[in-house]
Amino acid sequence: MIAQFQQFIRDEQGGPAAEFAMVLPILLIFLLGTIDVGRLMWDWNRAEKATQMGVRFAVATEIVPSGLNTYSFAVDGGIPQGDPVPLANFPGLSCTGTTSSATCTCKSGGTCAFPLTGNHIAFNNIVDRINMFKSDVTTANVIIDYDYSGLGFAGDPNGPDVAPLVTIRLQNLDFQPLLTQIFGATVSLPDFSAALTLEDGQGTYSN
Repeated sequence: MIAQFQQFIRDEQGGPAAEFAMVLPILLIFLLGTIDVGRLMWDWNRAEKATQMGVRFAVATEIVPSGLNTYSFAVDGGIPQGDPVPLANFPGLSCTGTTSSATCTCKSGGTCAFPLTGNHIAFNNIVDRINMFKSDVTTANVIIDYDYSGLGFAGDPNGPDVAPLVTIRLQNLDFQPLLTQIFGATVSLPDFSAALTLEDGQGTYSN
């Protein structure tokens, strides 16, 4: 009996299998990690492209702060017809939204005499455009800023009196690695943003 036990102890036939069992988890982690890096870069690029196409759509279609469409900085704001609108009269706006409403607020430290009404349909159209490139983006992830650019003039009869710098920001996006799906853990992505100057601010299509 003792001799058989000693023979079993000396038997090395299962050595490679035991070594493979020890190395296998490391190999799987390395493989899944490599795949996750590629997936992360793909998701990152999708978010950047979605932001760029979202802002392109935003500057060429209906603006979210619809109060600017009907406000005349010449008639209502007292700025001479044809003069550029000064920063003091347009400090900029930040707009957020849901599927049923849009809210625009005056930038911190500024005073907005014009109506701060928001067009939720325009906001949702921008989100829909973003979803064509990254489908997991929701209205809660999107912030649209309209910042002073110095362009436009008071009393413009063809649209808003200002042509702000429009910035689309995507925030609070998460990435789900394959390695952490069992535990439900995610990786937080940084904010993404892209900016263009407003064009006509009308219509429902962009190139």
